[in-house]
Amino acid sequence: MLEAADTVAAALVPHTVKARHEYRGMRTAEHYFEVPLDHFGGDGETITVFAREYVSADHSEEAAAKLPWLLYLQGGPGGRGNRFPSLGGWSKAAARDFRILMLDQRGTGLSTPIDRNTLPLRGNDADQLTYLTHFRADSIVADAEAIRHALGSGPWSIYGQSYGGFCALSYLSFAPEGLREVLITGGLAPLTGPADRVYRATFGRVAARNAEYFRWYPEDRAAVSRIARHLRTTEEHLPDGEQLTVERFQMVGSFLGGNTRVDTLHHLLEDAFVPTPDGERLSDAFLEQVRGIVSRAGNPLYALMHESIYGQDEATDWAALRVLQDFPEFRPDAAEPLLTGEMVYPWYFEQDAALRPLRNVAQLLAEKPDWKPLYDPGKLAANTVPVAAAVYSEDIYVDRDLSLETASAVRGLQVWETADFHHDGIADDGEGIFGRLLGMVRSVRG
Repeated sequence: MLEAADTVAAALVPHTVKARHEYRGMRTAEHYFEVPLDHFGGDGETITVFAREYVSADHSEEAAAKLPWLLYLQGGPGGRGNRFPSLGGWSKAAARDFRILMLDQRGTGLSTPIDRNTLPLRGNDADQLTYLTHFRADSIVADAEAIRHALGSGPWSIYGQSYGGFCALSYLSFAPEGLREVLITGGLAPLTGPADRVYRATFGRVAARNAEYFRWYPEDRAAVSRIARHLRTTEEHLPDGEQLTVERFQMVGSFLGGNTRVDTLHHLLEDAFVPTPDGERLSDAFLEQVRGIVSRAGNPLYALMHESIYGQDEATDWAALRVLQDFPEFRPDAAEPLLTGEMVYPWYFEQDAALRPLRNVAQLLAEKPDWKPLYDPGKLAANTVPVAAAVYSEDIYVDRDLSLETASAVRGLQVWETADFHHDGIADDGEGIFGRLLGMVRSVRG
């Protein structure tokens, strides 16, 4: 894998800039790169990868051209890069010293897309499976290296949030020569072991977060149970016509993963019911908000590839569903069901219209037994790139204990552990968090 990635990086990929804009104190440029679909021995087929450059207008164009690059690796998998209406939070802090490159990771945003409409163009289910194997962290890292060379950059700085941190660990494993320094928030992936242990740890943290939330809003414990009972006996439909089931409703627990969003859950639940001639029903306002949470129409790749980000040398085999059997309080038929986190289950591909056509290939992904390694423990143990990572003590998405285990396996990685933030910490105090981590790596690099 190392040799293949280096070969790709050595040959410049086609690169065009299609538009430039200036607004609200920043300048942007829209970069398109044609990269190999398969960086590790493919047939020459290419896909498009898009990235948007952000530069503070405080820098002249001449000064900005001399700034070093900071590549931002978005969370996910399957989420496009952030679209900034203006610089703020971590991006405002970063733009003082960097040109920010916001990557639409392959398959997302303006990069060659994957969804229920495009994937059938690849052929049958087996052909689609083969295609999707090229959309994991190893390929994202190879894209980044090809892009770095196309931009004429020396080793650059990268910032990985959540899944972006997983990608950063793959970068340190397979192309550390391309890195000047690495910042990670809420994104230290387990380097070894089955996906099961990830979900066993996160189910426990999600249960604790449910308990904490219901202590803050005790009336919401009754509200969640009431909605679940209602959905078992009364058919309710989201504005897109799809049925809202108990298990889909439980997905609103995604709000539990953040400082900035957790109270929004209370506001969602407080006006769930309205009186109607047929008795109390779920309100249109409630159903519209829930639709935006439970539909994967905007990021189908997340559901398809989520468990595969933990797959190394073995099938994931719907790990979250299997582990769920040991946590009956999360079952949709529980008397007082808990709200769930980011776990993905087979029924997603039955109940979500955006995912239904992808059901067969999702099953093949779950059964795939020979996922390639995503990390090189030996290379990480000998790491020389300055790395600083924020670990959130009660993170329900990336477990604290597994994160610290990984941190101890990466030579020189500095950890800042804090209970002040949850998984969306950079939305709460991005400027402070970014500044702290940058100071940590700069103190080492000098």
